[in-house]
Amino acid sequence: MNRAEIDGARSHRVFFALWPDAEAMSHLASLGQALASPGSRPLRAHSLHLTLVFIGSVTSAQLGQLHAIAEGIHAEAFDVRLDRLGFWPQRGILWAGCEQTPSPLRRLFASLSEALTAADFRFERHGGQGLIPHVTLARRVRCRNLPRLDTPIAWHVDEFALVESHLHPGAASYRTLARFPLAVADPP
Repeated sequence: MNRAEIDGARSHRVFFALWPDAEAMSHLASLGQALASPGSRPLRAHSLHLTLVFIGSVTSAQLGQLHAIAEGIHAEAFDVRLDRLGFWPQRGILWAGCEQTPSPLRRLFASLSEALTAADFRFERHGGQGLIPHVTLARRVRCRNLPRLDTPIAWHVDEFALVESHLHPGAASYRTLARFPLAVADPP
């Protein structure tokens, strides 16, 4: 039994994320399958997401705080365009990402980060680099050369989500706890 269970406060492993629409999810899953090396583990289609902010373990009371923080975020809807492939060899992670991060995505990340910092939440900062928008396609990959992503994968983002992650020996599973709509952008 861990300390949180002894204290009567269940721990939740959470993050804020963007979920691709069905078409983008299908393309990303196919890409992960096609590029995975022998022995690697492509992610299942329904697990593919773009993490905005990974927070980690929180109590049930802190979940309420996170929900309130997210409800206070005012950001506009936007399009994500994944147009490059990347690989982190030290962790064997193959991913699809953005050559240019959309300005509304940077603003959403900044708003969330500022609100979380003001509320004394600690969160992963990617080695001080801030947001590196990407969708992990496969884990435990061995890769020498990456092909070009000739056809970008895009979707319209009109909400972000608070998600709970459950770790299992073979993979993680995710449960969306809440969704937060983004405002429709004013026409130019």
